[in-house]
Amino acid sequence: MKQSVYVETTIVSYLTAKLSRDIVVAAHQQITQEWWENVRPKFDIFISPFVIQESERGDKVASLKRMELLSQINVLELNIEIEKLAKKYFDVLPIPNKAQLDAAHLAVACYHKMDYLISWNCKHIVSARIRKDLEKFNKEMNLITPTICTPEELMEI
Repeated sequence: MKQSVYVETTIVSYLTAKLSRDIVVAAHQQITQEWWENVRPKFDIFISPFVIQESERGDKVASLKRMELLSQINVLELNIEIEKLAKKYFDVLPIPNKAQLDAAHLAVACYHKMDYLISWNCKHIVSARIRKDLEKFNKEMNLITPTICTPEELMEI
């Protein structure tokens, strides 16, 4: 059985966007492409309706590219427990109001017991402080915390 990966919205955005002129973003885009082509097939990958919701925003042409890519990925179901968990995460983690959906991504991945959550959102998801606080809270609540990382950190598989 393959391990599971929750793919957060930034991954899809980096896969479908034009190459950035920012060298750091361009490097992340290249790493994401390599991960998608070479490593992704070794995993079962999943998204949530939150990824779809975020991917529908913005430029229509870019949105269509994202939605086409997402149509090939399994979508995890939402429920009231995930909604409650997301609210708890938002209360206990240092996530600003404008980034509430980041708590929802974490809740979906934890509730569904994903092995990994990959993202390039290093402020509110792939953050040492968020990971530490999330692990502490989940341990107290007897919940599993996926390994939260960038695609670069999951290249060796």
